[in-house]
Amino acid sequence: MQALRASWRKIAVFLMAVMTIVVVVGTLMYVIEGERHGFTSIPISIYWAVVTLTTVGYGDLAPATTTGRALAVVLMLTGYGIIAVPTGIVTAELGRAMSPTISTQACPACGAGGHEADAVYCRRCGAKL
Repeated sequence: MQALRASWRKIAVFLMAVMTIVVVVGTLMYVIEGERHGFTSIPISIYWAVVTLTTVGYGDLAPATTTGRALAVVLMLTGYGIIAVPTGIVTAELGRAMSPTISTQACPACGAGGHEADAVYCRRCGAKL
């Protein structure tokens, strides 16, 4: 939960970017394909963009023109990349929350570094820090 709380801003920005992509690509698809190919309105085209981007692919709408198909391919490949982004954000925050804080303090006896911030004795030789 701590990692999710720490990463909510990054995830919110990411979701806003995804929403922007969906609206822009949906609108472009409406302009490219038009009503004669089943893209009867911009909201219907945005629905198609969401289904394509999330890799669900119901198949109820499909582009018929070469330009529309090229845009669909770009959106599909973008969808695969988008799946990894929130996972990476949360994983990085989770790692940060779970790892101990490392001090830069070196042992006066043996010179070893990398001790935990609250360490009293050296991890290598046992001397007092």
